[in-house]
Amino acid sequence: MAEDLVLDTAIRDWVLIPLSVVMVLIGVLRYFVSKLMRSSQSPDAKIVKEGQIIIRARNLRAGANFIPPKSFRARRVYFSNEENGLLYVPKGQAQNAQAQMFSDPNMAMDMMKKNLSMIIPQTLTFAWVNFFFSGFVAAKIPFPLTQRFRSMLQNGIDLSTVDVSYVSSRSWYFLNLFGLRGLFSLILGEENAMDDTQRMMQMSGFGFDPTKGLSAEKDGLDIVQHEWALPKFEQRAEAVLRKLVS
Repeated sequence: MAEDLVLDTAIRDWVLIPLSVVMVLIGVLRYFVSKLMRSSQSPDAKIVKEGQIIIRARNLRAGANFIPPKSFRARRVYFSNEENGLLYVPKGQAQNAQAQMFSDPNMAMDMMKKNLSMIIPQTLTFAWVNFFFSGFVAAKIPFPLTQRFRSMLQNGIDLSTVDVSYVSSRSWYFLNLFGLRGLFSLILGEENAMDDTQRMMQMSGFGFDPTKGLSAEKDGLDIVQHEWALPKFEQRAEAVLRKLVS
């Protein structure tokens, strides 16, 4: 049977609160350091143009039924023509996003700076937590949990008799590491509140490939079934009025 522990208030004052405050301060400091290390680059005109083309094609798909069939067919040919369409990308001209990144030294340097600004603070903070706070039971969750959460909440404590709702200091560090997005959105703004989970997801990729977006938008535009909505407006208005009257 799981044992109930009485947590000392000193653990709250010297372990729980300092860990939370340090994690918040490190996140804010890391944001400003990465902002200072970020190099200002002018956007590529080709990438901006391709992005605007994708937006125009999406708007055409969204409002396809509000223009006549002849106009829709003309616009679809203009975008998805196999010879000179805006969304058509020849196979030989498709660029590899990974090769494009390695060919641009500024992009590779920016990615290395972002990785260093994330890896170095995490490594130092985890070493600090593991050295000073290892083995502490820092908090207790006020609702019961199953045994599957034991490895996540009691990292560093090898006692199977302790209830699963107790959280170790090392697990509290990881909970703060991946769960402070809401607080950072209040401090730094919604656009700057990227948590470490999203940063790790970005580290796994090497950039956005605009040619894939053009091809996907071309396929989506080709399969659109056009049905002009104007001839049925009277029937729809009549149905709405009947519902209001009845």
